[in-house]
Amino acid sequence: MKRLFFYIVFLSFIACSKEKDNPKDNNSCISNQNAQTISHDGLTREYIVYVPRSYDGNTAVPLVFNFHGFGGLASEYMSYANMRPQADAQNFILIYPQGSCLNGDSHWNASLPGPDNKSNADDFGFIEALITKLNSSYNIDNERIYACGYSNGGMLAYALACYKNNLIAGACSVSGCMLDNDCSPTNPTAILSIHGTSDDVLSYNGNSSFNSVAFALNYWTTFNNTDGSPSIDSYNDNGTTIEHHVYANGDSSVTVEHYKVIGGGHDWFNMSYQGNNTGDLIWNHLSQYNIYGKR
Repeated sequence: MKRLFFYIVFLSFIACSKEKDNPKDNNSCISNQNAQTISHDGLTREYIVYVPRSYDGNTAVPLVFNFHGFGGLASEYMSYANMRPQADAQNFILIYPQGSCLNGDSHWNASLPGPDNKSNADDFGFIEALITKLNSSYNIDNERIYACGYSNGGMLAYALACYKNNLIAGACSVSGCMLDNDCSPTNPTAILSIHGTSDDVLSYNGNSSFNSVAFALNYWTTFNNTDGSPSIDSYNDNGTTIEHHVYANGDSSVTVEHYKVIGGGHDWFNMSYQGNNTGDLIWNHLSQYNIYGKR
């Protein structure tokens, strides 16, 4: 299987990854300041909550998770994968969880327990427990919970949409890939992929260790019963060509969409597509849907 040596191969790519490096020793990862905590599966897990200024508790609001990449720190990731302006403008609660630590590296486990994961941390259960806790503190619209993430965090977003399909209404992966899986989603699920064609960490076309962008698109277009061929628009952002692929007419009017950044690397992209940055593109797509499909 492509994922069998996932952890070993992934570590070999970290040297060329553009994710922020954090000072660390061999045993522990840096903690976030001003983070909240929850105990799950014998671990104390951190997460950062951003509540929009317009939130008053009287109306149920959507919830968006944004997951950092391998080795990332949620508070630093929040500064460059910043979706707080969208949260303020559109009135949703934004969560930046912190991955668990193994030998000084924070990470996410995007598969069921087994050799494809980096550790024994139960990240699926952590997110489910966190949703329960957030429901006790805030007025959450549980039909509109979304997951997005960068790199290893994008892997988790795909996995949550698949394995926790009863909870997650839509997912976006930025420079991430989808692992082979044995999950059985049931609800039509909005999916967005943003990926550069020159990604030197998680190759756009895949390789012997990681699946291609097409693998994820094929999985979700087949599951959602969308059109087999996308409509494609193109936009030039200061010399960078970005193609927007839309697979329409899925079950419950769900679409699967992809932004193909020609020549783009392994990034949370600082780009503009028709005046929309990465955070805008994520919210504009996912917010159209709830757990049942098109709103």
